[in-house]
Amino acid sequence: MNRPQERGITTRDVVLVALFAAIIVALGLVPPITVGIVPVPITLQTLGVMLAGAVLGPVRGALACGLVVLLTAVGLPVLAGGRGGLGVFAGPTGGYLVGWIPGALVTGLMVKYWAAKLTRGWAKAGAILAACVAGGIVVVYALGIPWLSVSSGLPLREAALGGMVFVPGDLIKAVAAALVAHGVARSYSMELK
Repeated sequence: MNRPQERGITTRDVVLVALFAAIIVALGLVPPITVGIVPVPITLQTLGVMLAGAVLGPVRGALACGLVVLLTAVGLPVLAGGRGGLGVFAGPTGGYLVGWIPGALVTGLMVKYWAAKLTRGWAKAGAILAACVAGGIVVVYALGIPWLSVSSGLPLREAALGGMVFVPGDLIKAVAAALVAHGVARSYSMELK
């Protein structure tokens, strides 16, 4: 007698979430670069956020980012520059950090329900890129910039203009994440969760 397959979290899901959380942490080992008037460093960790959503899907991607946020909250030095602890959330980067979770969720949703339906190679890669930009940049900035304004006392307009210095680098990260996710999707048939 065949039983219907249960849709709960599997051991594979837990391993993938932990693996991508580790990738996000490892990308924080690259020293951060601070530029301009905005007290937010350039890091590679947002590349990991985009990859988590694009490769794992919305739920597992958001869980991987949530795990990194949780590890940060308990004080582990998992962020770029060896930062961690509750104080990070009160600082200028707190909104960006919290934005990783919905950023990976939106990226994963767009890949799962839009990009995955496309069959052509470059059209699919372009759709994955659009998902990485929407989730990994637009959503993360939508939470990060207002929090930066509140925590640093910068006017919202000035915080938003200062945040634009990060867009070219984040677009490069989105292209890299889309190419990797597209390659993974072509090589492995993995259900996006």
